[in-house]
Amino acid sequence: MPPHPASLVAAALPELQHAELRFFELQGYSYAERATLLPDLTTAFTHCGGWVLERKTTSSTTIEFRLELQLRAVVELYAALVATGVELTSIAHDTLAGLCTCRRHGSSAINLRQVLTLRLEISFLEDVTLHSLLMTGSGLA
Repeated sequence: MPPHPASLVAAALPELQHAELRFFELQGYSYAERATLLPDLTTAFTHCGGWVLERKTTSSTTIEFRLELQLRAVVELYAALVATGVELTSIAHDTLAGLCTCRRHGSSAINLRQVLTLRLEISFLEDVTLHSLLMTGSGLA
């Protein structure tokens, strides 16, 4: 008989079993304009029940959010990040997918009211087109 999903989740993310407050780091990037994306992200965090603890610009192309939310809202956060156009790294996808699995198949040891702290770092990238690449190389030829 295959193991119960809750035991698989507990083995995959043992840090959720014993602590009331856990910290996770997520990284992503976006081609969207900063002025458009930031209000959308702030609204998304609020709608999924998150609390923005800190928002700071770490460089001219990077911003960092620190937020708290309950484990029960992690699916909504994941969906909101994707909906706003943030491209997450594979590690960030794995982390959020693991948390979503904990939420779905969690045993009594994993409390859905548990508060998670997330650090989300977003890098803003320029949308480079073939035309712009050809124009920058034209002076070299």
